[in-house]
Amino acid sequence: MLIRFLLFCCLLMSETAIADSQVYIWQRVWRADHQQALHQSQDLFSTLRVLGLQIHPQEGARVARVDTRLLQQDGRPVWLVARLDGSLTRLNAAALQAQVRPIIDNWRAAGVNLRGLEIDYDAPTSRLGDYQQLLSALRPALPADMTLSITALPTWLSSAQLKGLLATVDSSVLQVHSVLSPDKGLFDPPLAQRWSQQYSLIAPHRFYLALPAYGSALFSAPGRTAQVESESSLRIAGDRQELSVSPQQVDTFTRGLEEKPPKNFAGFVWFRLPLASDTRAWSLTTLAAVIHHQPLTARWQWLTRRDAQNASADSALYELAVKNVGTIDAPPPATINLNADDCLAADGVGDYRFSEQAFHLTTPALLRAGQTRAVGWARCPKPPQGEFHDSP
Repeated sequence: MLIRFLLFCCLLMSETAIADSQVYIWQRVWRADHQQALHQSQDLFSTLRVLGLQIHPQEGARVARVDTRLLQQDGRPVWLVARLDGSLTRLNAAALQAQVRPIIDNWRAAGVNLRGLEIDYDAPTSRLGDYQQLLSALRPALPADMTLSITALPTWLSSAQLKGLLATVDSSVLQVHSVLSPDKGLFDPPLAQRWSQQYSLIAPHRFYLALPAYGSALFSAPGRTAQVESESSLRIAGDRQELSVSPQQVDTFTRGLEEKPPKNFAGFVWFRLPLASDTRAWSLTTLAAVIHHQPLTARWQWLTRRDAQNASADSALYELAVKNVGTIDAPPPATINLNADDCLAADGVGDYRFSEQAFHLTTPALLRAGQTRAVGWARCPKPPQGEFHDSP
């Protein structure tokens, strides 16, 4: 009886097991809201992978202004990520060593729990041999206790050189999100599933999958190359197409990987740590709900605030708002009926306009879980009620 009970418990644990989750921090200049994001994510991510260096053929080497004091106080294991632009035509191992080693020394001197170095280089498949030589030359320059990893691309899966490249590092992160095309968006689950299985047959070590927790916009104009807007506004003119990733889509994908993990699969690295000022990243509430496989729903709460200074004996001015009290970020209600026939006047504010006894959303928007958006105002004898109608 005891053996049967233990077997049942083991089976139950395996069915509800959640893979290790790590996260990228991807800002070249740290802001005040990094502190809050780190504090709130303590129980969610085991490890932080922090952008520390970017090398571009035109811009040269840019060292990120990372707040090492916050990383030291946080205490979690940290990976330094060096981003080499895919347009680089020459790979200089000596120059890379000279740029990386001072960052390693500075972070460790500041008390950062630095464990490894990840090289993120979107190398053309034809140059994987050169990339392997770069990594082989870089490794001796690293501290003996430091792990070396790379970000791998699905386009490399067809190359016979991939196996040799992976043999030069201790682990890797397969990136399964990108702007493939406007139709496919940022993430294609069937493709990601296939890539993961193929990669598991090649990778000689533990590997992670980099998953998207953000949205982007694609700008296009006649005669110009399309540009992707992600962390910050490009402030350019052109046709704009929003590219989003459905939390439900990613949740289904991660459940499948956890139930039947490929060989050497170690977990997920999420791109990127949600900041309050990063409006394109999922909220931490949404990301936590996806990681822990919680119900993914948006729920709306109608809020009214009576303006005591603008009240009379028979009516008062009410400020109206809607709050997302669900677990995922979602577009706010497209239409909100004002259920009060005795209001003297009303109008919308921001992205809402008022007509025919309803507030109508005029601009596509996203309301993060836990956040509130102003809808309008109304002068009424008593607090008015709102009736929500989402987009079809």
